[in-house]
Parts: sequence; structure tokens; C-alpha cells
Amino acid sequence: MRQSPFHDRHLVLGARMVPFAGWEMPVQYQGIRPEHEAVRTSVGVFDISHMGELEVRGPQAAGWLDRQLTNHVAPLEVGAAQYTLLLNDRGGVIDDLIVYRLAADHFLMIVNAARVDEDFDTLQAALEPGIELLDLSDRFAAVAVQGPRSRAVFGAVCGDGATMPERNRIAAVAGPEGPGSYACGTGYTGEDGFELLIPVDQAGAWFDRIVAAVNGEGGQVCGLGARDTLRLEVAYPLNGQDLLRDRSPLQAGLRFFVKLDKGDFRGRAALERELEQGLPARLAGLRMIGRTPPPRHGYPVRHGDREVAELTSGALSPTLGTGIGLAYLPPELAAIGTRLEIDIRGRHYPCEVVRKPFYSKSSPNA
Repeated sequence: MRQSPFHDRHLVLGARMVPFAGWEMPVQYQGIRPEHEAVRTSVGVFDISHMGELEVRGPQAAGWLDRQLTNHVAPLEVGAAQYTLLLNDRGGVIDDLIVYRLAADHFLMIVNAARVDEDFDTLQAALEPGIELLDLSDRFAAVAVQGPRSRAVFGAVCGDGATMPERNRIAAVAGPEGPGSYACGTGYTGEDGFELLIPVDQAGAWFDRIVAAVNGEGGQVCGLGARDTLRLEVAYPLNGQDLLRDRSPLQAGLRFFVKLDKGDFRGRAALERELEQGLPARLAGLRMIGRTPPPRHGYPVRHGDREVAELTSGALSPTLGTGIGLAYLPPELAAIGTRLEIDIRGRHYPCEVVRKPFYSKSSPNA
């Protein structure tokens, strides 16, 4: 079991540690609800050192990445980022990831912890002359600062003259012990915020400074439990639960990140066949009706007297005060307003297909 560079600090702060994707990570400190609410109302900081970092270099790197990933990499400006997916030949999702363009011939990819080795091996097998692929995951620690007070935290830790990167941008920043870190305008909560990639030998100094700034803004250190409820409220899919090797990004509602007009890429033929034949399922949002126990991953979804799906994700939404979940439904049952039931420990509780996301800053009670 791997440990984050911040492991000892988590223990001092009272974290409850759990296994996650081969790592020992904090699931909560004071509790999922207060940590969730801190991010929605002020600011929170998460350890995301379990995420992996892959580097791609070479004069033809952009074109090569376009043949591996679903989104269109070549038009990215230097300093810009995009969400994209790595598929298998059947069109199923191996991983969803963020690509940053650091220079014309230099890219950095942030990948999911449980997929680092598979991503690397898949891409390594497709390498072309002049393309260099490196796994930098052991070189970086990482944190995510999320919430309305994130910009104030950024100013406190990076200096009043520093500007927090805008959404989907990346910039080099100097930390308390020197250069080598990157600030990224990305996150997994639906709130304003940034993520920091930090050289491992600078991790402790950065973390202490960030936690002090977060506390100074009335925020909290947060665990993976709150990260999960936050991302579910904004319907961000979780790899390995909502994104699966036998489900395409089209079924997952991620068509925007699949550029079929850019040329060939891994899994494209399977996606085109799926479009021709019609999608077999759609990842729909479900909201419980009335007072119910929390829905959870794996609970059956029923229509009448038959089981039609299982929840890929489910939780009690702290913001909305009701249960929410995601499930791959047959297209005829995925229409907004369709009434279904969730089987929770043998009892059937009503729910309704609703528009995603469940929560947004513009419509907090959606």
C-alpha cells in the first residue's frame, strides 16, 4: 500500500485513512458533511497525490496523442488543458484524463490512480518514432484547493502578485522551497479552484502553507468522502464505476469530448458503429422522491416488476438533502421525468430521472 508524501501530516490532523486504488488515503477528518459544506461555502483542500502524471514529448506529439485520445489535442494552445478519454478498441473507457500542453512538443497528462500502469502500457505499445513517454508519478505530490475562497488561498500561498490560472489553464509557480511546481485551473467539485503539482521534496512545505491559508479563510482539510459527494452532485463520472471498459463515452453522455471529425483514433470505429445502431443505454441521473435511505453503488434500479439497471454511483446529497445516483438505463427509460424505483435492502423506493447536473452554482437547488 503506497502512502502520500503528506501521510504523516494527515495522521496529525486526525484523518481516518482507508485503502484507495493501492494507496492509503484520508477519507475524512471532521466528517463528510462538514467537509462537503466547506467546499460549497468557503474552501477545502484535498490530497490528490494518488493521481498519476504521464509526460509526452516529441515534434509529432500532438498528432500522436490525437490518434490515442478522443478529444482534439492539436489545437490546444500552450498553457491550455482539456478533458479527454483513452478507449479500448471496443470503444469502452480505459481512463478519463486531463491533457496539458506545456510547450509545442511537450504534454503532461493527469491520469487516474488505478489506471496509471494500464494507461502507460497502452500508450507505450502504440509509440511511434520520435515520441517519448515517461511516467512521472513518483516525482509529484498533488493537492486540490476548491471552493469560493480558492482565489484568496492562491494569493496567500503564491503571493499577492500571482494570478490563479483560469479554468483549463496551467502555469509554473515557485513554491516556498523553490521552482518546479505547476498550478492548474482544474478540479472535480464543480466549484472555483485550482490543483497544484508539487515536486515530492517540496511537498511538506507547500502543504503546511496551504492548510494554514485554507484555515485562515474558514475552510477545512477534506477527504475522499467529500470529494465523492461533491463530484456526484455535479454528475462528474468516476472511472471504474460510471466509466467502464464495456461502456462507451457516448453512453456516458460525454459526446462533447469525442471528436469524430479529427481523423482516426483508438476506438473510433466502435463508436461509429454504436451511433449507426443506436445507443444501448444512457447514463442517467436519478433523484430519490421523499424520505429514503441513501442510494449506493450497486443497488438495483427497477421499472415495474423488472430490474433494468444498477446504480453506478449513489449517495445522500448534502447540498440537496436527498438521495441521488447515476445508472445506465435503456434509452426508453432515460427520459427526464421517468419514474423508477431503487431496491435498497429489499425495499423499493421511488425515484425520478432528472437532468444532470443535480447541483450547479447558478441553480443550487436544482
